[in-house]
Amino acid sequence: MNYDSKLADQLKTVPRSGIRDFFELVQGRDDVISLGVGEPDFPTPWNIREAAIKSLEQGMTSYTSNLGMLELRKSISTYVEKFFHVNYQAATEVLVTVGVSEALDLALRALLNPGDEVTYHEPCYVSYSPSVIMAYGKPVPVPVKAERLFSLDPADVAAAITDKTRVIMLNFPTNPTGGIATEEDLKGIAELAIKHDLIVISDEIYSELRYAEGEHVSIATLPGMRERTILLHGFSKAFSMTGFRLGYACAPAPLIEAMMKIHQYAMLCAPITSQIAAIEALENGEEAMLSMKAEYKRRRDFVVNRLNEMGIPCHSPGGAFYVFPDISQFGMTSMEFAMKLLEQEDVAAVPGTAFGECGEGFLRCCYATSFEELQVAMQRIEAFIKRL
Repeated sequence: MNYDSKLADQLKTVPRSGIRDFFELVQGRDDVISLGVGEPDFPTPWNIREAAIKSLEQGMTSYTSNLGMLELRKSISTYVEKFFHVNYQAATEVLVTVGVSEALDLALRALLNPGDEVTYHEPCYVSYSPSVIMAYGKPVPVPVKAERLFSLDPADVAAAITDKTRVIMLNFPTNPTGGIATEEDLKGIAELAIKHDLIVISDEIYSELRYAEGEHVSIATLPGMRERTILLHGFSKAFSMTGFRLGYACAPAPLIEAMMKIHQYAMLCAPITSQIAAIEALENGEEAMLSMKAEYKRRRDFVVNRLNEMGIPCHSPGGAFYVFPDISQFGMTSMEFAMKLLEQEDVAAVPGTAFGECGEGFLRCCYATSFEELQVAMQRIEAFIKRL
């Protein structure tokens, strides 16, 4: 049977994840230090795990509201108002999802008609372009540059907008570059969204992990933007809860209602155990989160300094837990560099092209691994480039 003829046309253009493809090569290799998968190396804090355990012991294993437990939505509303400085009504403007990835998919499917364009910055998280395609939209990447610390220039966004543009998609702090958006740049993007009557999807999953001076600024707080922004956030990164698979969307009620319609048929609801753990995270997780953040900053400073000392240009990222060094001087593609580094020194890092074509010449290294392993990894990278 010709299975290609049986598959949906839009799926045929969707590539496998460049991260996962690369790390399948790592499986089974001994002594590999992985700087690859973007997952905290800290276990979920004990009080959060304990809340999940107790819920199971108490037999709390039922479905919840499609929107999520009201108690959790109230906690989310309180947390978002405190941290992001924007208010959402728990009953109608918050949707609990199975990770931020589901929230992104719901938002795109709720907003896009076939052929609608979505503008976003690149390099970016690997799922953005495929998610747009699978929602029958057209991805329109806008390159961001190292000399601007991978922030997004509103002028470049303006040049990418057409009469088919429907959504601007943002992720700051950014995976894979660690770039952050200045308030000035966000204001320029907000002006474009208002001028062209666009919706902004703002993925702020790394917002607590900001190291640069000043507070994290959400575009939803800017004048005229709350009504046209879908704010996405979750628990995987700052609270080290990747396996709990829990995220949420905050937006005006009509947008949340549209997303919920899809969610109720695709997922029904997020797991109750994860929701109960998330309540504990929001209400009693700040101390552990700040402790992890401090350790990430220590690791960031070490890795950035070591890479620059060995002659690999690397900016100091303003957030998240990735560095994005420039390896273009070595005369290899990002994939060639990453493969040789893996084969010769047993260090796994992700080729920049996994995050879009403009990631060529760069390598993503995740420093969410132990300080001791980072020290060894830097020694191995230095030994590798000295032989080139």
